[in-house]
Amino acid sequence: MINELIINTLKPLNVPIGFQKYTGKKTTYITFNEYNQRGEGFEEDEEIFTGHYIQVDIWSKEDYEELVNKTKALLRDAGFKRLDEVDLYEKDTGLYHKGMRFFYLEEKEAN
Repeated sequence: MINELIINTLKPLNVPIGFQKYTGKKTTYITFNEYNQRGEGFEEDEEIFTGHYIQVDIWSKEDYEELVNKTKALLRDAGFKRLDEVDLYEKDTGLYHKGMRFFYLEEKEAN
């Protein structure tokens, strides 16, 4: 569910999006992964809220500031909360790398 939500949310960016990895030839792309998932709320020993902790990484050989801003806006509008972000440079690939972490609270359907 969460992977599909992220992919569908970021589709309007028109850049390749991959879960955990990207194997294509484009030099600007997005990868993402869920680095933590846990119960955030319980009722009568049943989990009613699940917290999804997501990392979204933007990779590019060019200036990616506009793509970063659009990514954050789309995720925010879909209910994600930004936790933190960092700028990196990958010497081995020559790619600039923006790592961003988000939180998404999913309400479980009643059984």
